[in-house]
Amino acid sequence: MAKKSAQRLSEIPEAELTPRQRALMDAIKSGPRGKVSQAGPFGIFLYAPEFGDLAQRLGAHCRFGTSVPPRLSEFAILCTARYWRANYEWHAHAIIAEKAGVLPATIADIKAGRAPKKAPKDERAIYDFFKEYYKTRRVSERTYKRVHAILGNQGMVELTGTLGYYVIISALLNVFNVPVPPGAKPAFG
Repeated sequence: MAKKSAQRLSEIPEAELTPRQRALMDAIKSGPRGKVSQAGPFGIFLYAPEFGDLAQRLGAHCRFGTSVPPRLSEFAILCTARYWRANYEWHAHAIIAEKAGVLPATIADIKAGRAPKKAPKDERAIYDFFKEYYKTRRVSERTYKRVHAILGNQGMVELTGTLGYYVIISALLNVFNVPVPPGAKPAFG
């Protein structure tokens, strides 16, 4: 069994935040996410506040500002978290996805690395898009047209961008060994 790695960036005590770091946390808290802590990617962002500010604004848009329905967006986020085995991201978004309407059986299938065969047709189309895109770094005309029929031009841009944004988040969480919250069990080894 692999040894658990320690988190690489520690939480910065509130009293030690620079004015730029404090402004970043204030911007995150005043946005659509509401009250947040330094858990997950937000603590990482503080170590590079200019990057963090751009990333958190893009993330807020990907979560709350696109034309992609929340159920489909959260489904795509879970697919990305599973692909990257990003435990913190999975922990945070499995709950959100279920509240947005992704069925528990579908969430269990994705977590296990199985195609969600009983998922609604639109989720299965996005799953096929995601799998093909990550495997080949392209999508076929057939796969593209299936998802385009659901999301249209704007939604296709936003879905593809959301997948890319959550690759960034998953990479940050994995590289810096961000653990799930205390008491939570990691979804992936």
